[in-house]
Amino acid sequence: QVQLVESGGGLVQAGGSLRLTCVASGRTFGTYSMGWVRQAPRKERELVAAIDWSGDKTYYKGSVKGRFTVSRGDAKNMMFLEMNPLIPEDTAVYYCAADLGLFQGVRLELDDYNYWGQGTQVTVSS
Repeated sequence: QVQLVESGGGLVQAGGSLRLTCVASGRTFGTYSMGWVRQAPRKERELVAAIDWSGDKTYYKGSVKGRFTVSRGDAKNMMFLEMNPLIPEDTAVYYCAADLGLFQGVRLELDDYNYWGQGTQVTVSS
């Protein structure tokens, strides 16, 4: 089994910043892609950012480009999301997701992710 644990969420004013961290543990051998997915109240989950195994290739949802930065730690089992500046529309539960398969690229479809964390709440006040 694989466990994904997110941390770093919280309440912040518009214009502020947060750094989310995801740590993967358990049977994490092999290569795997990771991503950050968020779900706002009464809305569907959406992929915010994704990163390949090496950390060299990334994807960003249009509305967060230039404000969010996704990265992986040297040990590859950690992923980060730097968010700055935050706007009220970023308010959501943010989930860490991983695809523990042979694919080393960037995963863009939510159905391709087979492990999920419990989520961390991000609230941006206006």
